[in-house]
Amino acid sequence: MTAASSTTHHVPYYSQWESADLVPEFVTGTRASADDPLWQKSGAGSREEYGFWAARICGMACLRMALDHFGHPVPPSIPLLRDALDAGAYVRTGETTAKGLIYAPFADWVVRRWGLYAEARPELGAGGIAEEVARGRLVMLSVHHSIRTLEPQPPRRGGHLVLAVGAGPEGAVLHNPSGFPGDSQEYHQVAWADLDRFFAGRGVVLGP
Repeated sequence: MTAASSTTHHVPYYSQWESADLVPEFVTGTRASADDPLWQKSGAGSREEYGFWAARICGMACLRMALDHFGHPVPPSIPLLRDALDAGAYVRTGETTAKGLIYAPFADWVVRRWGLYAEARPELGAGGIAEEVARGRLVMLSVHHSIRTLEPQPPRRGGHLVLAVGAGPEGAVLHNPSGFPGDSQEYHQVAWADLDRFFAGRGVVLGP
């Protein structure tokens, strides 16, 4: 990555859980998602609905950040998720399973509903991330969730979405919907060499 300058956008942060301060408990399993004391803020019809989706809606959290940044009203997470299901961006596959985020229908839905620029990028490198950020865009990146603690050897790449809100010669600046408070939630600086361990080389570019 040889970008000559750094750009970081001031983007509001949204966790995929309503209680962002409790994320360490949710991801370690010491507290169930359905026991989030603020679950009703999500717009879910029940604790069970919220509990099923909270750990799966990193993409919706990234979208909510982008909507806020680009000046659009921000819907609650679960009504937004229901609309994404209708658009084919997620697919409920069973009582305990779901498939998503599915990039192409997600991007089409974002363009259609909000008139934003949205492009699925199945091949995306560090240079591409920096170029898009410099253009005033935000980039959803598929990374392994252990990026929150920069694990030395993640078991694989991809599977979790974070939002690149900045980039420069030294690395990317991420908003992580399942990051840890005071550490890796907002404006988490990750060196390009570190990002490479987690990043699957694909994502979605969002812009005004």
